[in-house]
Amino acid sequence: MTGFDAPQRLPQQTLAEMGFVWFQRLIACYCLLFGVLYWIRLIGFYDGHLWRFDLMPLHWQVAGVTLAVLFPFAASGLWMLASWGPVIWFICAATETVMYAGFPDLFGSRPIIPISHLCVALFYTAFRIVIYLQRRPDQA
Repeated sequence: MTGFDAPQRLPQQTLAEMGFVWFQRLIACYCLLFGVLYWIRLIGFYDGHLWRFDLMPLHWQVAGVTLAVLFPFAASGLWMLASWGPVIWFICAATETVMYAGFPDLFGSRPIIPISHLCVALFYTAFRIVIYLQRRPDQA
């Protein structure tokens, strides 16, 4: 007896699990990008009309600050594969969906944003279902 334990074998990841890890990290990069873009708008580097915090209407101030904080937070959670990462992303996605689909007169009409959030949610759900079915013991 040498005092060392025999190395334990880690369970092999399936292709779906590895794809899910990379999917979450890709979404994390996009969340970080969107967070940085909201910060650029808030501090005034953006070259648009009323895109500096002190010039924004109140509804944009609230939405901009909220998303500028939550998107990088979601990015870190998704990158670390933490269970709260997708939850924070969902809050960001729901917020932007309500902004652009629910109040286009206030925030403008950008249908690509709610559609992209829906596609990400569908991919996330599909990955989770496939992983669940692969981990489930055979019922036979």
